Amino acid sequence: MRPKFRDEVGDLFVKRATPGSASLEGEAAALRWLAEAVPAGGMPVADVVSASATELVEHCIVTGSPNAEAAERAGAALAVTHAAGALWWGAPPPGWEGSYLIRGSYTPTVPESAAPNCWGAFFAEWRVMPYVRQARDAGAVDKEEARVFERVATRLQDGEFDAPQPALVRVGGFEAARIHGDLWSGNLLWDADDGNRVGATLIDPMAHGGHAETDLAMLALFGCPFLKRIVAAYDEASPFAEGWRDRVPLHQLAPLLHHCALYGRSYTRSALDAARPFA
Repeated sequence: MRPKFRDEVGDLFVKRATPGSASLEGEAAALRWLAEAVPAGGMPVADVVSASATELVEHCIVTGSPNAEAAERAGAALAVTHAAGALWWGAPPPGWEGSYLIRGSYTPTVPESAAPNCWGAFFAEWRVMPYVRQARDAGAVDKEEARVFERVATRLQDGEFDAPQPALVRVGGFEAARIHGDLWSGNLLWDADDGNRVGATLIDPMAHGGHAETDLAMLALFGCPFLKRIVAAYDEASPFAEGWRDRVPLHQLAPLLHHCALYGRSYTRSALDAARPFA
């Protein structure tokens, strides 16, 4: 829970980091990058007041209850945010080269000089395999189980599971979408502020150039209110490529492996179930 304080300009949330850890300026840069899509109809994001290496101050979001209409607006708005695009797979917010502050996480940002040539290579090298190694070192994955994930990574590297982006991203001429990067349902706040035209706001991003399907798969992973409405509205605004439903478990593999590394073998079966169809 982020601590909250009140001052003369209104309610603010303060997020603090331990000195010497990854800088919170990265999260601020991610919020500002995602916010660039708002004038075109993209998803509202938490408004940054100030940021330093150890402190991020945002305007308070007055939360409300989810509803079907807000979910539909959120789905369409997320499609616009994704369509703002990124210049390469793993691209960070412009001007930011550091790491995001996420416990036990590997930052998915890649310098342009190391940019992978396809989504699968990016996902394998920068998302899946770092967590496989971490989970194996933590004893959450044994050698035989690790080989399952390694086979998936090899096929990803070869581009076997690459698929077109949703239509609006392609129309914009981008190979990589501008994604939130950690879009579980807790990072989509339902907003009670009448001034929010969507009724939902994005917080705590790990934004980078990725595949738009990753954000939708992450929303589905731990459950999200009115998810079917979100997905249907997104698909209407920016149709998904054929077979996207079959790829959902693949896009969920990195966060599942991350949970293996953090919490042990309680997530191992779920990660293996997601991986085996692609091994």
